[in-house]
Amino acid sequence: MKNRLAAAVLPLLLFASCAPSTPATRIAAQPAAFAQLPTHQQELVRQGRIDKGMSPAAVLLAWGRPSREYEGHEAGSTTLRWDYTGTAPVYHAPYPGYYGYGYAYSRFGSYRRAPYLDVGIGPEISYLPYRRASVLFREGRVSEWEQIR
Repeated sequence: MKNRLAAAVLPLLLFASCAPSTPATRIAAQPAAFAQLPTHQQELVRQGRIDKGMSPAAVLLAWGRPSREYEGHEAGSTTLRWDYTGTAPVYHAPYPGYYGYGYAYSRFGSYRRAPYLDVGIGPEISYLPYRRASVLFREGRVSEWEQIR
């Protein structure tokens, strides 16, 4: 009985871990942190937006966990920069001008020319990372931010 229950619950847990993180799901997961924000910041967080003066907790609710964090020191104050990355697909052929056309073979010999059958060489997809947003905190508050439109 326990094995059946575990077998039924495991796919649900894996599926739930792949669910997208949105401001609504982050607010639902941390209602106490959301309740402590001022009213105007709560509205921004609901919209997935940030503004100057917000705390790291508010940015976490609005944008989620950063991909990278950088600590620093500038003009006598402590700084913290959060970078958010994304990935973009890049399509390319491994050999310029050759897209994997070949003949398919059977026991009766070769027949029509078919793309991507016997050679396995075709357009490939790579995912390249890029910086989609950054937030700069000075003394624990957002001082600057930027994001791709």
